[in-house]
Amino acid sequence: MSDKEKVDQLVVHYNELKNEIHKVIVGQDDVVDQVLITIFSKGHCLLVGVPGLAKTLLVNTIAQTLGLSFNRIQFTPDLMPSDIVGSEILDETRNFKFIQGPLFSNIILADEINRTPPKTQSALLEAMQEKAVTAAGKNYKLPAPFFVLATQNPIEQEGTYPLPEAQLDRFMFNIWVDYPSYNEELAIVKATTSDVHAELRHVLNAEQILDYQDLIRRIPVSDNVMEYAVKLVGKTRFNSELAPKITKDFITWGAGPRASQNLIIGAKCHAALNGKYSPDIEDVKAVAKPILRHRLVRNYRAEAEGWTMDKIIDELL
Repeated sequence: MSDKEKVDQLVVHYNELKNEIHKVIVGQDDVVDQVLITIFSKGHCLLVGVPGLAKTLLVNTIAQTLGLSFNRIQFTPDLMPSDIVGSEILDETRNFKFIQGPLFSNIILADEINRTPPKTQSALLEAMQEKAVTAAGKNYKLPAPFFVLATQNPIEQEGTYPLPEAQLDRFMFNIWVDYPSYNEELAIVKATTSDVHAELRHVLNAEQILDYQDLIRRIPVSDNVMEYAVKLVGKTRFNSELAPKITKDFITWGAGPRASQNLIIGAKCHAALNGKYSPDIEDVKAVAKPILRHRLVRNYRAEAEGWTMDKIIDELL
């Protein structure tokens, strides 16, 4: 099958996936799209939203429709790296045996990642980067495909360990989960207070997902789209000759080269899911906010004058 036919097939599977997910999840179209783009792009994402917005349910539903193994890890202040990676124990024959932790799964939901100390956060971030873990000096490969979807509560900051910028950079997307509209909330209440349960079917399997991830990498990109993405990231750095006035006024730290890479991969995936065989500048713009919003650092003046990260990115676009 040619790559062009595979892109057409991906569009069909993508629409089937969305139909299955929306049997359980009401609304949140942008969130569902962005999580699926992350998965097909071989990335990880951070879901930020107040409690009760179905972040956990969304991840669970996506895992079911993709036919992948799923583990939820509740991050707490006393969680140790061995609690997620696994540890060695003595078996009956008095030999050491490695017992796999919950990290050995296709989809990991890291619930409230900022509630656990940096040591455990680092163990997770090593797994995200290397797709492998080290325990007692031995290296263990994680199952493929492997995605981490972490959640964070933006309002309650007591007793939390905020992720440093270098660790936030490991996440391809920072997805803002907003409150539902009035009609959506009405539909949610109707669906969740009755005795009806949606039956979900597997749309894809692990092998097909890996195949689609390779397909996304092979999609060609024209030079002008590549240049637009790199210039956009350059505009976020206050010491760059590309930096506009808004960057110099409001941003203390800009995005690194990983942002440029993610913009191109995300644009390729966004284009493919919309039936295009090569991305254009509109595809880069479509993924710019979730890719850049956690990679820029605003200064106090921006906060004082009410400039949100999304508003600054809109100006840069």
